[in-house]
Amino acid sequence: MDIKYDWIGTGYNSTRQADPYLSGRLLHFLQPKREEHYLDIGCGTGNYTIALADKGLKFTGVDPSAKMLAEANSRNQQIHWLIGTAEHIPTDDMVFDGIIATLTIHHWTDLRQAFAELSRVIKDDGKIILFTSTPEQMKTYWLNHYFPKMLHSSIVQMPSLATIQEVISQKGLVITHIEKYLIQDDLKDCFLYVGKNNPDRYFDPLIRNGISSFTSLANIEEVNHGLTQLKNDIDSQLFEKVKNQYIDELGDYLFITLEKKGT
Repeated sequence: MDIKYDWIGTGYNSTRQADPYLSGRLLHFLQPKREEHYLDIGCGTGNYTIALADKGLKFTGVDPSAKMLAEANSRNQQIHWLIGTAEHIPTDDMVFDGIIATLTIHHWTDLRQAFAELSRVIKDDGKIILFTSTPEQMKTYWLNHYFPKMLHSSIVQMPSLATIQEVISQKGLVITHIEKYLIQDDLKDCFLYVGKNNPDRYFDPLIRNGISSFTSLANIEEVNHGLTQLKNDIDSQLFEKVKNQYIDELGDYLFITLEKKGT
């Protein structure tokens, strides 16, 4: 099984740190209790799992990458780390009181099976907090101007809000809240649109190496060409004109709160 994050470089954790603001919003929407049990699906190296567990919460992390989980376990051995996917979660039914899924839904290979699994392992009235972007949002990223093929490949793998809504309605889940997120200048988690307000961040190979769009969806020729064009536009002060052509009224990412309807 080819797990793309197995071969993302060792610098991943230097650029993909749990962002305090995002961690706080996850806690806000999850509304966890200390005596309850929570799941981080697609946990990677456990950045958000550990950040929330450090608040005194009980967490299990599930990820398909053994390499990522080994790194997570080296950082916190008190958390239960399991190899699995959103489509196949290796736990019993109705184990978890809540679930978080940060920037992972676009890696799920079968959305219907994944939400069926999440519905299976979460208790009635439990909450699932998704942090993701939508195709509509991603079309407003100025990255489209410099890396059009990479962004196209990224957009087509991202489920729309309408698709999520249609799928979850068949799995006993409902969307109860949606909150827009706009990239902040002090963002600690260097995911795809981290450089929205600071394009120089994309010139750092460590940052690019921690972003799956750059490592697995882009070709080196387009990346090099795009970076050269970006630098030229910054130097000639054309970048702001390019940036202003892309609107962000939709927000850059979304927090989506789902709840499992009690039977």
